[in-house]
Amino acid sequence: MTRNLAIIPARGGSKRIPRKNILPFAGKPILLYSIEAAKNSGLFQDVMVSTDDEEIRNLAVSAGASVPFLRSSATANDYAPLVDVLLEVVGKYRETGVSYDNICCILPTAPLIDDSDIRRAYDVLQQSSFDSVCPVVAFSYPILRALQLDENGRLSMHWPQHRHARSQDLPTFYHDSGTFYWIRTAALLAERQIFTTNGTGIVVDERRVQDIDTPADWSIAELKFKLIHDS
Repeated sequence: MTRNLAIIPARGGSKRIPRKNILPFAGKPILLYSIEAAKNSGLFQDVMVSTDDEEIRNLAVSAGASVPFLRSSATANDYAPLVDVLLEVVGKYRETGVSYDNICCILPTAPLIDDSDIRRAYDVLQQSSFDSVCPVVAFSYPILRALQLDENGRLSMHWPQHRHARSQDLPTFYHDSGTFYWIRTAALLAERQIFTTNGTGIVVDERRVQDIDTPADWSIAELKFKLIHDS
């Protein structure tokens, strides 16, 4: 049987929005949406939260997730890359003789996430030879028409060769949705990166994606949440 582990990285520190990972969002701590999406997908033998914070640990456990160990100081600082958190978790489990075929990293501030997207991405992983699957969103405006300001405030096109191109004639580009990532454990250990050299993406609905780094982002996410759940 294929064994899958959901890892939700939720450290206690957050500079721009203090205690962001457990602040109330539409009536409950924002972390709970990620835990519930993972559990509702029915894909995981274990849904674990990687944290350095006792309050987050207690909240996660009360919501049905596991926190078998606290995150080390090396992966709980502002500069530790996400992949180091995943590698630490995989290593800790392996020390106890537990291993998983696939990892799904679900970010803790993704309240618009839908478990159907987690399952859809997993189906792609299982039915293909790709080593990782990332949900992506199309840029809402062609990035080849990007503008830039120099040090004197002068505005110019970054790619002036596309000055007269029609928007519909330019290729579509995508950005990371910032919600979750599927990756085969063997590829994670071999490449030590989330975006593997043999990875793919699934396109998700822009209404279910919102990066939350500022109070304004938070307000927009709540408006999107209301739009989704009131429709």
